[in-house]
Amino acid sequence: MKTIKVGGMSCGHCTASVQKVLEGFPEIGRVEVSLEKGEASFEEKRPVDPSKVKEAIRKIGFEAN
Repeated sequence: MKTIKVGGMSCGHCTASVQKVLEGFPEIGRVEVSLEKGEASFEEKRPVDPSKVKEAIRKIGFEAN
């Protein structure tokens, strides 16, 4: 699984928002978002550009590294 650090999440709604964005990528399979760890992990069905994933997370108001 690939992991991206996500900053700015403070509740379950935040994690759900990040999960929804990642699940919107057809290249991404299973998604796990951890509020405690401040990260999002996902499996790739096929290669996905990490910069596009990070940009999508930033567009909904979170930091992505």
